[in-house]
Amino acid sequence: MSKLQIIDEGDGHFLVDGDLTFSTIDKNTVKSLEFLTSAKEITLDLSRVVTTDSAGLALMIEWIKYTRSKHVQVIFKKIPQQLLNLAKLSDLDTTNCFTLHPDC
Repeated sequence: MSKLQIIDEGDGHFLVDGDLTFSTIDKNTVKSLEFLTSAKEITLDLSRVVTTDSAGLALMIEWIKYTRSKHVQVIFKKIPQQLLNLAKLSDLDTTNCFTLHPDC
């Protein structure tokens, strides 16, 4: 298990590092969403996500809902295939739900 960290790289860019799983996502993770309003456009780079499960997908959906309510654009970069597969299994249309960075 790899601890979840969200690393501020500046200018609205954040690196998500570690696992996006039930065991790494807690109430504090879900409650600490202020970083998502640090710019009008937020990029979340998921290239260093090691393991994920449905809790990771739920957290991404929470990030989307929160940013939409704050009129902030969130862009996901390098979403792990495992998360994309979970989204597809959950009948989420990734073209409407997730804004992907061009180099994904």
